[in-house]
Amino acid sequence: MHWAHGVRQVLGVGWWLGWWLAWASPVHAAPYEVEPEAAGAQDLLALVEEGAISAETLSALLALRRTGVDPGLATRATLYALPGLTYSDVDAVLRTRGEGSAVGGRLTGTASRRLAPFLDTRRSGGLSGDARWMMAFSASDGLPPPLALQVRAGGVANLRVGLLATLARRSLGPLRRDARRRAFVVEAPGTKVQLPKVYVQWTGERATVLAGAYRLGFGQRLTLDTTALPSPDGFLPDDGVRPPSGLERECLVSGDGCEPEARLSDVTPDFRWDESFRGVAGTVRGPVGHDATLSLTGFASYQSRALPRHAVLDRSLCPSPGARGGCKAPDVWVSLPGRREEKLSARTLPGAFHEWAGGGNATLSSSSRSHVGVTGWAARPVWGQDGAPLDFQPNARYPAGGAFGALGLDAAWGRGALDLFVEGTRSFDAAPGGGGGLGVLQRTVLSGEARELELSLRYYGRGFANPYSGAPSGPDALEGLRVRNELGARVRFLQREEGAWRLRGQVDAWMLPADGAVPGSAGTLHARASARGDLLAWPRFQPSLQVELRDSGVGGTGACTEETALEPDVASLCASARQGVIARVRSDVVEGLSVALQYGHARVRTPEARAFRHDALAVFDVRFQPVSALRLHGRVVWKDEDLSERSRLRQELRAALDATWAVSRVMSARARYAWVKDLKDASVARVPPDPPRHLFQLEWETRF
Repeated sequence: MHWAHGVRQVLGVGWWLGWWLAWASPVHAAPYEVEPEAAGAQDLLALVEEGAISAETLSALLALRRTGVDPGLATRATLYALPGLTYSDVDAVLRTRGEGSAVGGRLTGTASRRLAPFLDTRRSGGLSGDARWMMAFSASDGLPPPLALQVRAGGVANLRVGLLATLARRSLGPLRRDARRRAFVVEAPGTKVQLPKVYVQWTGERATVLAGAYRLGFGQRLTLDTTALPSPDGFLPDDGVRPPSGLERECLVSGDGCEPEARLSDVTPDFRWDESFRGVAGTVRGPVGHDATLSLTGFASYQSRALPRHAVLDRSLCPSPGARGGCKAPDVWVSLPGRREEKLSARTLPGAFHEWAGGGNATLSSSSRSHVGVTGWAARPVWGQDGAPLDFQPNARYPAGGAFGALGLDAAWGRGALDLFVEGTRSFDAAPGGGGGLGVLQRTVLSGEARELELSLRYYGRGFANPYSGAPSGPDALEGLRVRNELGARVRFLQREEGAWRLRGQVDAWMLPADGAVPGSAGTLHARASARGDLLAWPRFQPSLQVELRDSGVGGTGACTEETALEPDVASLCASARQGVIARVRSDVVEGLSVALQYGHARVRTPEARAFRHDALAVFDVRFQPVSALRLHGRVVWKDEDLSERSRLRQELRAALDATWAVSRVMSARARYAWVKDLKDASVARVPPDPPRHLFQLEWETRF
């Protein structure tokens, strides 16, 4: 059978690469692509812009930065989430806890300074916390600027509280269904104060309880994970928010519903956030016998969730009863002043459905490196439109038909330099022709003082529909889910000499065990590899080189057409490839002044183009601290997605200037100005290039 041959291909590639990496060079694996030089939110966003880290890594690092890690109390799994630490480093921290040092001698000097933004430095025994006020606006705004306020405090009676409040001007009103037209109707956007996230957490010696917004995950992220951390271990409070990174069109409706000026005008978007779980979560832990510990975690959630309009299915619009294919997404009408209604252009619908969810985890540990655990959860969507035959479209990330969930078993064992992890999960759903499927993930990690190697194997069945799985996978998706219909192997490695050099990378190969969105796609091998080397020995000359190779559909599927290649679930399965290289040089010119220059070039073949194009990205970065209280950061980015023409893809020049001023020991202010120029040629562009855009951001933080 063709898929069986593909299995042998994937396992053979994974075994050969693991053997070669283990013996040809003493390099070994790390959870993140790079160790960030700076951990500010804008610094991490810049790494995504450069292609140095993924969106998932960004989410994990921002969550760590906001919640903080207490090295004196954190578990082995939580410590491993800190960037740049191997399991060997983590075990050294755990061994020195009883010696009077919170982090141990292994994290002094450079490592301690690098990890400082991710560590919890709150005082114990007294009230402490911070409040952060943020504002964004542009020169083209005709609306009040969007605002956001984050507040967190703790230290009294073992309590910790936090909230996120925003002033929104672009948020749609409540969603209701018009049965006569079989369509949705929403109120026009208006200025309103929102309180999307609030939490209260109590932490005791043997128990922790949280009420409000939270993320959680367990084991190898296969059964349940919404944290994005490489090794989640329970729940985290959530008050995260994302500032606007660009501008959007002021007009929200199609047709002639807006004045000509509004159709062409830009406006600053509102602050955005992820919809985490919202409800109650708690953990109880205690000894069992002489050398074991039992941890029990339970959670319950009721959350309103947004959906893109195209992900909503209205069965009254289906061509025949019981059909799912060919069912149109309902139209959405916006009520405008003067009793007019216009169709909403493509947009995410807030509060499209409500979700009841609950579950838990039980873990029995014999040491910090050995445990066995079971995780289970279930969720049920509730559509707020009474009597409306609504469901999820096949391309939505949620299974249709009603309730869904998953049940899994995970285990870990470690001795010396070796750690073994495994998790197996069965998903359940009521989708027509579905019913659930099986997923298995296994990791083997060898960790040394300055090196780490990881080999992971994964299998996700075609019916494995788990929207809350965070397990690693390829970029291809089936019915909106990436962790599905995949058999693969991945090798990740890290080798470093502190203060001298660092090498890291990964090789990933996978295939589809069954046909997905493209008939005949089963058995086709997909592969990607990346490696990055940094020389750190000379402060005034620190070069780095990053190489990336991707091939989606090694040998080609032969089943994609120009039309099907444009569908989201299909494009990543069609024959495409990317070979890129990024060269970077950083120099600490003098104390307080650093300069970095970067250039990246990639050869890209896309499914719709069926031919290679050449992309380029150049970055000039300057950081200057003239006095201890003032830090300046300037950045210029040039990006061209096809060097041969200037008519259709992304071609732009960006410049940004950040200024951070420490007003006092407990107060700081930050201002940011960003300018973007569209470089497309107006005489040949398919869509007229945007005029130059200006975006301002202000931030004030108070610590107490």
